[in-house]
Amino acid sequence: MSRTGLGRAGEAHAARFLEAQGYVLLARNWRVREGELDIVAREGDTLAFVEVKSLRTRNYGTGEERVDARKRQRLALLAERFLAAHPDLAYRQCRFDVVVIDYTHRPAQIRLYRNAFDLNG
Repeated sequence: MSRTGLGRAGEAHAARFLEAQGYVLLARNWRVREGELDIVAREGDTLAFVEVKSLRTRNYGTGEERVDARKRQRLALLAERFLAAHPDLAYRQCRFDVVVIDYTHRPAQIRLYRNAFDLNG
């Protein structure tokens, strides 16, 4: 499976998992010039910007390690763009979640990190 195919399969897997956890999906693969948000969802009154990391090897670190400071800053910028494009959602509390789909295990392991990071640290 190609890297793009793995990413898309992981995002679909994550979407099903999040819906089973009670999330309401609002957008998938939302794109602007600066990049893409994998999933935007609502959990209760909280808007969650969800980054999905799919692993088939650990040669490049864990999925959690791949959401580094540079990636967090990019996600923050994309979240701002999304909120500007959807002012009806701007009043909600927002957070950043990370879902890791680890295909190095059989069956695949799914790890969800609610409020995985904030922009202050």
